[in-house]
Amino acid sequence: MKQSNGKKDKPSLFSRLYDKAMAFYEYCTVGVWRSSRRSFSVTVIKTAGLSVRSFLDRGLQDKSTSLTYNTVLAIVPALALVFAICRGFGFQNLLAETLRQYIPGQEKAVDTALSFVDSYLNQASQGIFVGIGLVMLLWTLISLLSNIEEAFNNIWAIKRDRTFFQKVTDYISLCLIVPILLICSSGLSIFMSTTLQEKLHLSFLTPLINIALELSPLVMVWLAFSLSYLLIPNTKVEFKCAAISGAICAIMFQILQLLFVNGQIYVAKYNAIYGSFSFLPLLLIWLQLSWLILLFGCVLTYSLQNVFAFNYLGQVSEISPSYMRQITIAVTTIIVQRFNNGLAPMSRNDISTAYGIPVRLVGYICDRLKKVGLVNFVLLKDDILGMTPAIEPDKFTIGSVFQALDNNGDSDFIPDFNELYAPMIKATTSTTELFYDAGDDVKLVSLPLPTPAQVTEIRQRQTSDTAS
Repeated sequence: MKQSNGKKDKPSLFSRLYDKAMAFYEYCTVGVWRSSRRSFSVTVIKTAGLSVRSFLDRGLQDKSTSLTYNTVLAIVPALALVFAICRGFGFQNLLAETLRQYIPGQEKAVDTALSFVDSYLNQASQGIFVGIGLVMLLWTLISLLSNIEEAFNNIWAIKRDRTFFQKVTDYISLCLIVPILLICSSGLSIFMSTTLQEKLHLSFLTPLINIALELSPLVMVWLAFSLSYLLIPNTKVEFKCAAISGAICAIMFQILQLLFVNGQIYVAKYNAIYGSFSFLPLLLIWLQLSWLILLFGCVLTYSLQNVFAFNYLGQVSEISPSYMRQITIAVTTIIVQRFNNGLAPMSRNDISTAYGIPVRLVGYICDRLKKVGLVNFVLLKDDILGMTPAIEPDKFTIGSVFQALDNNGDSDFIPDFNELYAPMIKATTSTTELFYDAGDDVKLVSLPLPTPAQVTEIRQRQTSDTAS
């Protein structure tokens, strides 16, 4: 009877699989973010989870929609610039044929767009339109690239933009490099398909040449994505992270391109009813998905480079004011005591790595301290910003820090508020002043602070306890 009861109470196979699946899901969504291990499996799970969250992020989709609108405005000037450069090399016909191949079944729409480009170039090269047309062309392209840089900098939590002169020179260089890459890729394809086989009679290389020709678009797209993630953000990006993200996004973009080409063939059947207008909705969808892939790759690059900056990702957005105050004092104390001890300034990533504080919290706190004039940003090597105190270290107290942060921002803008709520304001002001006065007795230079070695030791001990 006992054996029978034991078999009856034993969970079914489906229940055990369900429990294991839910436990794994709980670990991937919550438990892994509390782990400080740097193993391959933890890194992959964190990166994959962060990528899915970012892909579903509503803000990311809004940015892609905004960039789609900017692209529609800039598409004719951009094509005009590309065709103007290609005409100088004699490749304008090759570029037009390439566009027709990428958009099959929509030759009429392509021809219409090319007629717009010709009209734009003709108007921009006649009389007074020379200067105005050039200015409008550059303004449209610089506006689009500036919005891309702003989106990338927001993903990287970078508040410092390039100067206007840097934007003009960098963006013009980028607009010149892209057509040259297109021309070089086309020339390379022609060279491999004709010179090596016909003139050099290297027919035995035909299979390798065919494979190279098939992979050349993927390689060029990978290079374009990687350079975008490497050069556009106004910070130092590791090439390895940009290359990995570029490869993943290049594959996604090629799949999207394949779907788009097949969609063009399918939509072409309905051109008799809708005319060339049938091409426009599909083009807008393709543009938005392309921008979404680009932004997704930027987030992926950031997460690969700062994968452990996303520890406690689910709790950062819901942090309590009391806990935020404690972290604020910890970050400020690190900055003040390093300066007081004659040590080099640390960047936000250095503080995050050495002291185990999520980099987004460090960046948010440092930006607030800079805004109220308590810290200054200094330029370190590789254009990385470090933090130093803006006032004497002995003047940093808990009360002075919170008083400066609490009083920053707009106030006294509601009519008659002080008169209507005078008793309440008096009570809250006196209580707050008592908090500031109590905090003024505690200087940050005297607060006990763990060393990076102690932080590492404690984390390793917790990791080994969790694993056991």
